Amino acid sequence: MTENKQYWQTKLPAHVFNLAIQDLGNAWQNFFDKAQPGWGKPKFKSKKAPRQGFKMDQAKIKDGCLFLEKPRAVKETWNGFKLSSAPLSDDFGTISFYKEKNRYYASIPFKISDPEDKPKTGRYTGVDINVGHFNYRDGQCIVMPKSLAAVYCKIKHYQRQLSKKRVVNGKIKGMQSKRYMKARNKLQAAYARAKNIQNDLMQKFTTKLVSEYDSIVIEDLSVKGMLMSHVASKGMHRSMFGRFRQILTYKCEWYGKKLIVANKLYPSTQRCAACGLVKKGDEKITLRGNKKHGTKHNEFVCYNPNCRNYNKKVDRDENAMLNLIILVKHPELNKAL
Repeated sequence: MTENKQYWQTKLPAHVFNLAIQDLGNAWQNFFDKAQPGWGKPKFKSKKAPRQGFKMDQAKIKDGCLFLEKPRAVKETWNGFKLSSAPLSDDFGTISFYKEKNRYYASIPFKISDPEDKPKTGRYTGVDINVGHFNYRDGQCIVMPKSLAAVYCKIKHYQRQLSKKRVVNGKIKGMQSKRYMKARNKLQAAYARAKNIQNDLMQKFTTKLVSEYDSIVIEDLSVKGMLMSHVASKGMHRSMFGRFRQILTYKCEWYGKKLIVANKLYPSTQRCAACGLVKKGDEKITLRGNKKHGTKHNEFVCYNPNCRNYNKKVDRDENAMLNLIILVKHPELNKAL
């Protein structure tokens, strides 16, 4: 690797190249590891990728400022960057620097002690995941607020503007004008705004769940399969089904809470939470409701004469959430019924 160096390689610290080679070696090891069948083949980074970055293990933090390793070719004064927040500790690992949407970030992995378990409350809940809102014991969490909907309207507008600016004299020319770059920057900023809103909602909601409940029951949804549907795939993607489960899983491990994942075949939306009757055949509720009885997709009606909710319209999401709560005290029901 030391021979036939390009001119720009001599201007950067050798540690940067060594870390890049280590990452490439780890990627190839994971690719040939039979225990990880889903690991893809390593790909070289493109200069046109929206995210560019590198790693460095020789950076230092002093007086709240981050100092990178100074290359030998630089003779000017080497200044540090002031951190946006105070360092968590003096012990940290390899720092990742990256540029995304015309902004520069430094990801610093601090080595800190394990978080303490949250106090026990003796309460439990189920979380029924839906497009636009999540139902739990004490109410709803709106995951598609008006502020996020407004941002997606801007994204739609900027995407149209961007596609128009690619066309020059009736032919697609790509990125050739300053107006195109200006529209692309606006689009990237809108996407970053949407991502920040969604992440803030998920972090606050999952923290609320692990703080107020000891046991949490969620559904084992096939998110990739659901995204193949053209009925509500866009809403499912924006509601962050997979991201919610990912965050909730590690927070339950952190704070000593119990996470119960319902069986994929458990009919939480087809079972009556009052009497236990399971709808089958043409009685089932679909995304378009029930044609036989003329009910909507968000309505659940039990036709068992012995049920206290007989012939009453109940919110389907609330009914599904109650069915998930039942699994806390009756784990034997966590199967196909």
